[in-house]
Amino acid sequence: MPASESNAASPRVQRLHQILLWPLRLMPIGDAPGAPRRPWERLAAVADSPWREVADEYTGGPQNFHERHYQEFVTFLPYVQRFLYGEGAEGGAGSGMKVFRRHDVRRLRVQTRPQDAPLLLEVVHVDLYFFFDVDVVLLNVEVSSADLALAQAQELMYRLGRAYPPGWDAQGLPLHCLAQAEWLDAEGQVLSSSDSRERERFIEHVHRHRAPRLATHWDWLLRPLLNHASDEARAQPGALSYRQIEYYRMPMMAYLAVDEPRALTRSDFVRLGLVTGSGPVAQEGSLPYGEDHLSDFERRHCYDRFWSDGGAAPQTRYLCSGHALVVVGRADSEFFSCRDRGVLAQFRHQHFLIFLIAHFQKAALLMFSDRLVEALRRLNVQDPENVRRFKRAIRSAFEGFLRFTHRYWFHDVAEQAQSRALFRMCAEHLGLDSLHAEVKQRVTDMSAYLETDSIRRQANTVVRLTVVTIFGLVGTITTGFLGMNLLAEADAPLGQRLLYFAAVMAVTLALTVYTMVKSKRLSDFLDALSDERLSAWDKLRAFVAVWR
Repeated sequence: MPASESNAASPRVQRLHQILLWPLRLMPIGDAPGAPRRPWERLAAVADSPWREVADEYTGGPQNFHERHYQEFVTFLPYVQRFLYGEGAEGGAGSGMKVFRRHDVRRLRVQTRPQDAPLLLEVVHVDLYFFFDVDVVLLNVEVSSADLALAQAQELMYRLGRAYPPGWDAQGLPLHCLAQAEWLDAEGQVLSSSDSRERERFIEHVHRHRAPRLATHWDWLLRPLLNHASDEARAQPGALSYRQIEYYRMPMMAYLAVDEPRALTRSDFVRLGLVTGSGPVAQEGSLPYGEDHLSDFERRHCYDRFWSDGGAAPQTRYLCSGHALVVVGRADSEFFSCRDRGVLAQFRHQHFLIFLIAHFQKAALLMFSDRLVEALRRLNVQDPENVRRFKRAIRSAFEGFLRFTHRYWFHDVAEQAQSRALFRMCAEHLGLDSLHAEVKQRVTDMSAYLETDSIRRQANTVVRLTVVTIFGLVGTITTGFLGMNLLAEADAPLGQRLLYFAAVMAVTLALTVYTMVKSKRLSDFLDALSDERLSAWDKLRAFVAVWR
């Protein structure tokens, strides 16, 4: 069956919203005198940067604040509200996020496969989310389209969020990603296009840098942020740069308003929930994986509280796999398609923030783990200055982890049943609890090592000072016994007394330094001397060993 006929016969998606959310690690940069310290301040300081800080509905005028924003706010628990929105009327003091947006990109023209016709998607917005005290940034891209075949929507969901091709077929065509992608401005002019077919450039980059090369259209979209592994970033040590911290496939959300949700098969829901693409036309209706593997799909991945014919949002099903959060519902349902108080409004506001918090938490934990690995990799125990830098890096990571845990780590973000269930599904699939426990243990172990090392060094110092005190005590008691003076020089001329003072001080200082140098061996001798099990000969040998 030709692809066009298959698309015509498949269920239609009247409206598609797809949201990509890609976490990246911000790399540390040098602190030049007078330079902004925070990454968003550095971004704002770039003269030709297309990114501008968002004056959102809370910090903007009251005419921009609508009911959907109020419902978004009251969905979350108070401590989450303070993280997302801050407190007070003046600029949201205390908010944990900064959002920057670029307005030059208006459309995205894509070709999912070489044989498919191009699709023109509306770019709703392109944002960067920064977080206080955490070196993580999230790229957020939301696109929308209308009147698509279900197979087209499945392919778009599957292929759009790929930072670079994982490989190429025998004809040199990229696998699993878009055949072509172009960012367009308001006039339809091409701002940047993908280069996924240029296989040798990707292979050569990995060979040279041991790091993947981003496709051109994603690299362009993030600028002036630079890929840390690129030649351009290496040539600009002070530039704001990022590094991939998760899989090259971006986490995504999708909203699908279809004509008849009940017409979708189990295979359709599996492919949507696990984002596997449409599958071969000849095998339409077949499952992408084995039945045993999918036996608990509905229990683990489906939230079916509204999967009924009644209620405010009839035939609405949520699908969650951690990597993806997808909602499917009736296009002719007024509540499902309402932008102010319906499912679409919840999807773009409450549910987006739930998805963002879960993936931010995972990215932050991976970032802290990455910092510990880097600190250990650079450690050289033979270099005292390197050891001091290592200790500072570990203590900084420990302090940052404490701030993250107390400010951003939540087990529940909402009391409302649906929001709470969706967040827990995301957290469970992402393994957040086990990842947090693992990173916490690593940070704690590293901090405990520093404390143990510090205590060991202090103990050694105390031992050496004790040895010096013991041997100095002999001379102190000998010369100070009953106030006895070997030399009666109290009435001698001042110059002579100063000469004696300098000579005695020099000898005492030399003996003290020498005793410190030999303090470890002298300590061993004192241990042997106090050991009643050793013979006099063994104690004498320990004394002689001090000067060997």
